[in-house]
Amino acid sequence: MTHAAPAPENNRQETKKPHEALIVGASSLGTMFEWYDFFLYGALATYIARHFFSAVNETTSFIFALAAFAAGFIVRPLGALVFGRVGDVVGRKNTFLVTMGVMGLSTFVVGLLPGYDSIGIAAPVILIFLRLLQGLAIGGEYGGAAVYVAEHAPPEKRGFNTSWIQTTAVLGLILSLFVIMGARASMAAEDFENWGWRIPFIISIFLLGVSLWIRIKLNESPVFQKMKEEGATSGAPFRESFGEWGNLKTVLIALGLVAGQAVSFYTSTFYLLFFLERMLKVDGLTTNVLVTYGLLIGGPFYVFFGWLSDRIGRKPILLAGLVLAGLTYLPLLHALSFAANPALAAAERTAPVAVHADPDDCSLQFDPVGRNKFDTKSCDIAKSLLSRAGVSYKNVEMAPGSTAEIHIGEKIIAAPEPRVVSGDAKTAAIAAFGAEVHTALADVGYPDEADPAKINKPLVVFIIALFVAIQTMSYGPLAATLVELFPARIRYTSMSLPYHIGNGWFGGFLPTTAFAIVAATGNIYAGLWYPIIIIVGSVLVVTLFLPETKGRMVEHEA
Repeated sequence: MTHAAPAPENNRQETKKPHEALIVGASSLGTMFEWYDFFLYGALATYIARHFFSAVNETTSFIFALAAFAAGFIVRPLGALVFGRVGDVVGRKNTFLVTMGVMGLSTFVVGLLPGYDSIGIAAPVILIFLRLLQGLAIGGEYGGAAVYVAEHAPPEKRGFNTSWIQTTAVLGLILSLFVIMGARASMAAEDFENWGWRIPFIISIFLLGVSLWIRIKLNESPVFQKMKEEGATSGAPFRESFGEWGNLKTVLIALGLVAGQAVSFYTSTFYLLFFLERMLKVDGLTTNVLVTYGLLIGGPFYVFFGWLSDRIGRKPILLAGLVLAGLTYLPLLHALSFAANPALAAAERTAPVAVHADPDDCSLQFDPVGRNKFDTKSCDIAKSLLSRAGVSYKNVEMAPGSTAEIHIGEKIIAAPEPRVVSGDAKTAAIAAFGAEVHTALADVGYPDEADPAKINKPLVVFIIALFVAIQTMSYGPLAATLVELFPARIRYTSMSLPYHIGNGWFGGFLPTTAFAIVAATGNIYAGLWYPIIIIVGSVLVVTLFLPETKGRMVEHEA
C-alpha cells in the first residue's frame, strides 16, 4: 500500500498563517468598531452635557453626562450573562454578530436624537436608553471575540494572538478621535458645538456595515463545533458557572484581576482625556491630538506584552503592570499638569488657594437632582465658584458660624453671606465676589486656559504614552488568561461576567466617581485615589490567588 507523502512543513505553515490572520483580523476589527462606538460618547461628553442636560448647572450637567456614559456600564454584566449563555449554548460567531448590530444601531441613533431644547426631558431619557442598549451589547462582545480567537490559536501563540483584541480598545479610541478631529477641522467651532459633534455618530452606520460583512465571513470556533458534534455543550451555563464553588471561586479571582486592569485602562485613556480638557484647560482639539499620539506610541505594547506572556507566563506581567500603575499614576498626573499647563501648575505652587469655612456650612459639591445652585451658604458659594473655574483648593476649618473666605496667596476674599443678604442684593454680591476672585486669581498667575505656545507637547505625549504602556501590561495578556482559566463548555459565560463587572462597574464608573471626588474635595488630583485603591486590591488578589495559566489546554476535555 502506498501512502501520500506528507505536505512539507513550510507549506502547512503558509496555509495556516493566513487563516490565523483572518481570524485575528476579523475579530479585532469588529471589536474595534464596537469600542469606537462606545468611546465617542466619552470623548464628546462635554457637548452631550450641553445638549441633553442643559436644564442644570454646568458642573452638574457634566457629571450627569458622565453618569449617562456610566449607565451603559451598569448593564454590561447583564449583557455578559445574556450573550454569554447564548455563546455557550448556540455558538460564538452568531452571538457577536448580534451584539455588533445592536451596538452599531444604537450609536447611529444618538447622532439623530434631538436635544433637550427640542423635546425636553425625553431627550436625556432616550439617550440613557440608547446607552443601556450599547452597554448590553458590548457585554457580549469582548468575551465572544476573546474566546473565538483563543480557541483558534496554537498554545504557544495564544497570548500574542489574543493581545490584538486588546489593541482594539486603543484603536477604537484613536479612530473616534481622528473622526472627531476631522469634523472639528472642517467647520467653525460654533458649528461643531451646535451640530457637528453628531457627525461621528452618524457615519458609524457605514463602519457597522463593513464590520458585519467581515464577521459574516468567519466560521464557528472549532472547539465549540467539536463540543456541539459530541453533544458536550452546556445546557445550564449559569448553574455550572456560578452554582458550583470550584468555578465560582475562579470567577471571583478573575474579577479581582479585572477590576485593577479596568481602572488602570480608564485612567490612562478617558480620565486623561477629561483631565487635560476640564482640569488643565487645554483646548479640545489639542487634547485629542496629544492623546492620539500618546495612544499610538503606547498601544503597540499590548501586542508586545501578549507575546512576552507566551514566553515567561501571564502572571508576572499582569502583576508588574498593576504594581507600576499603583506606584506611578499619581506622580505622572502631577507631571502632566506641569507639562500641559505650566502657568496653572506654577500658580498652584506659588499661590495656593484655600477655602476657610465652617464645615457645617459646606455641602457636597455634587447635586444628584441637578437643582442646587449652591447659593444658600457662604461656603457653597465659594466652593462652587472655584469648582466651575477648575481651580484646586484646600479646605481649612473655621469656627462655627463663620463666613467663608477664599485665600489666594496672601489675599483674603470674604464670600457673600446669604443669612444677611438676599434677593437682587445677593445676586449682585455673588457676581461681585466672582469678579473679585477672578481678578485675584489672574493677578497671581492662574490662567483662564492653557497657553498653546507653552504646552510642552513632546513631554505631554511621552507621559500619556507611559500611562498607556503601563496599563498594557495588565491588559495585553488578559484575554488569554481569562480564556485559560475556564472550561470550554462554560467559558463564554464564566469569563464574560467578571470582565464586564470589572470594566463595567469598577472601570466604567471611574470618570463619574473621580470627578465627583474632585468636586467634593477641591483637589484636582484627588480623583486618582479611586483607581489606586482598586489597583492595590487587585495586586493582593493576583499575588495570593491567581494561578499561572500559560500552557493550559482550551479544548473540551471529555
